[in-house]
Amino acid sequence: MNPYLKSLPLILAGVLLNAFAQIAMKKAVSAVGMEWSFGPLLRLFLHPWMLTCLSCYAVSVVLWAAAMNLVAVNFAYPFLALGFVAGALMSKAFLGETIPPLRWLALFIIVTGVGLQAFTAPSHATLPRPEMPAK
Repeated sequence: MNPYLKSLPLILAGVLLNAFAQIAMKKAVSAVGMEWSFGPLLRLFLHPWMLTCLSCYAVSVVLWAAAMNLVAVNFAYPFLALGFVAGALMSKAFLGETIPPLRWLALFIIVTGVGLQAFTAPSHATLPRPEMPAK
């Protein structure tokens, strides 16, 4: 299978987890507050939503590392821009935030740009062939 196609589920899952981590962080900070002293910070970092946030980040890093094993950074990295789209949609769904019309246009432009760059992946025919072990 083409490694670029194989990397897409890893990349997209990582982006979605990263966006959901932002939602979980917002829920934790909204529930506990944000103060710069040991006790309140400990309560914040032990809050279930913050633990969810940190877990999502950790898993997204592992998925990203797996994707980096398959493809060039300059192919994968632009997909992180989809985090803006995922974050906006998740904030609307989970936090009830509104998305103004101009932001919808901006999100459409982002998706268009990421889609265009995704087509720059080399075709299966142009991928380097693995070397055969010497006999």
